[in-house]
Amino acid sequence: MTTRPTEAAGGGELGELLRYWRGTRGKSQIELSLDTGVSQRHLSFIESGRSAPSRQTLMNIAQGLEVPFRDRNRLLLAAGFAPIYDEDAWSADEMKSVNAALERVLRQHEPFPALVMDRYWNVSMTNASAPRFFNTFIDLDQRPKPRNLLQLMFDPAGLRPFIAHWDRTAKSLVLRVHRESVGHVTDERTRDLLAALMAYPGVEDVLGPAEAAISEPTLPMIPLSFVKDGHALSYFSMVTTVGAPQTIATQELRIECLYPADDRTDARHRALMAGAEKP
Repeated sequence: MTTRPTEAAGGGELGELLRYWRGTRGKSQIELSLDTGVSQRHLSFIESGRSAPSRQTLMNIAQGLEVPFRDRNRLLLAAGFAPIYDEDAWSADEMKSVNAALERVLRQHEPFPALVMDRYWNVSMTNASAPRFFNTFIDLDQRPKPRNLLQLMFDPAGLRPFIAHWDRTAKSLVLRVHRESVGHVTDERTRDLLAALMAYPGVEDVLGPAEAAISEPTLPMIPLSFVKDGHALSYFSMVTTVGAPQTIATQELRIECLYPADDRTDARHRALMAGAEKP
């Protein structure tokens, strides 16, 4: 397992970062050279600090290693360059068109829950049905913002008591955290999130080996089932991301839409939403 690099002094940090990403991707210098067109000798000199790359060369290397935008900025800073990937706030002018598109997608998914989350599962936007649905189980007003969907589902005082087969669901969610990490890398904040989930009562007793998370599936997806008034409501989710993102925020956001897994859930969900009080 490759160890995440820590801050290092001078040009040594760049070499440490590049070695980390090569190790994470399982690439030798020769393989990276073939992928990027940068000679193996030049890569070796850059990693050892004997040569300083141009910004374009460094970005070619980052592209070859599929380094996420946030971490590309760190590579640039370590090499003495200014960051080039913006971390726009949701309210920034540059995000207006993205926000408008997100709101349109969320509205179109009514009456089923849809949420926009960042890479750490913090909810930034929802359609009207999402809080109405979750409020039929708990009082969302008692949960501080930004609300974290994973913590909401792992917390015994949250949605956890209403989730059928919670042990299976918990395992599949942890697998998703690893699988859907930006760049397929669990960074420090992701590891902190996983540690917070593990700290909830009973979680360590439930989470076994990753390969035991799903056994003998009978559906083409993993259902998420809630129990309401003695009836099971089964859903599955579809995740949408921004194609060809150009900023950190757009690369890291995703839309999570819940769909009914069967006709019975569809009918019961619509009845539930019809009777739910609007927030």
